[in-house]
Amino acid sequence: QVQLVESGGGLVQPGGSLRLSCAASGSIFSINAMGWYRRAPGKQRELVATITSSGSTNYANSVKGRFTISRDNAKNTVYLQMNSLKPEDTAVYYCNAHAALTSSSWYNDYWGQGTQVTVSS
Repeated sequence: QVQLVESGGGLVQPGGSLRLSCAASGSIFSINAMGWYRRAPGKQRELVATITSSGSTNYANSVKGRFTISRDNAKNTVYLQMNSLKPEDTAVYYCNAHAALTSSSWYNDYWGQGTQVTVSS
C-alpha cells in the first residue's frame, strides 16, 4: 500500500503564505501524477494543482499565479507553495498520488488524511 503524509497546514492571515508538503511511502513501484485537492466547508472536493513525473503542471483557475506545485521524484514528495492567500482558500487540503505497486499492476489513486488551511484575520 501507499501512505501519504501531509504537513504544513495552519492558520494564516490574508495575503500570507504557506507551504504544504506530502511524502509518499510504502511498497511503491512508480508514481505518475501527484497533486493537491481541497474541500471547503459545504462544498465538494476540487482540484487545486497536479504535477506529472516529468514536471508538467496543471492548476485550477482560482489559484493560478498564486500557488506553485513542485515535486521531488527521488523523495516521492510533492509540495504546494501558496502565496497571496485569500479567505476563500480556506479548506482541508488533500494530497493525491497516482501510483502502481508493481511493474504489472494498475495505477490507482491514493489519498492523504488532509491538512487544514485556514485564512483569516
